[in-house]
Amino acid sequence: MRHNPSTVVVLAGKLPDQVLTAVGRSMNVVLVRPAADGDGVEVPAATLRRVTGISAPYVLVAADPLAAVAAGWSAMWDLSGDGRGGEEFELRAGEALAAWRAGQFELPDYYLVLADETGPAAADERRPDFYLGPLRSVRPHRVAVAAAASPAEQAAALLSELGSLRAGRWWPSLDDIMGTARGFYPGALTESPDAGRATLLT
Repeated sequence: MRHNPSTVVVLAGKLPDQVLTAVGRSMNVVLVRPAADGDGVEVPAATLRRVTGISAPYVLVAADPLAAVAAGWSAMWDLSGDGRGGEEFELRAGEALAAWRAGQFELPDYYLVLADETGPAAADERRPDFYLGPLRSVRPHRVAVAAAASPAEQAAALLSELGSLRAGRWWPSLDDIMGTARGFYPGALTESPDAGRATLLT
């Protein structure tokens, strides 16, 4: 578990710059952006490490060490792709696990997903989502969703959601999270601890 004076929240996915700028103006929020571009785990992990010692009620991090894992997991369920999504997921999962085991990053307190105004359920149906699927299934209270349409509304929704974050059990190990992702069927709803879990062959 992390030891940090702030509540650290990773913003899942790529958010519009104007949304990040608006969120960063809040007096209770420090926004941390990556110092460089990169598709792997190194840059997001370094960005997440920079939050150590920041004193603010909330630190929002616009970089996620699991972003490539999330993209690979979604591609694994894309039937229109080249069929190699599973290989990409395993590659990215291996990279993330190696970095996590080496102490290069720890999971944040929360993940915050920006969905459109139709809400997370519709988003789940449109495209398999790692954050709203397997990640939320292991700790529902640690994956929050803010739904809005325009950039101004999106920024307000993100900030409003911060006040609704619930305390609860810390994340399981990243090994357990990856195991859940491997066996999570994206067409199922996470209404119970066992919902959504199935082998990829069934």
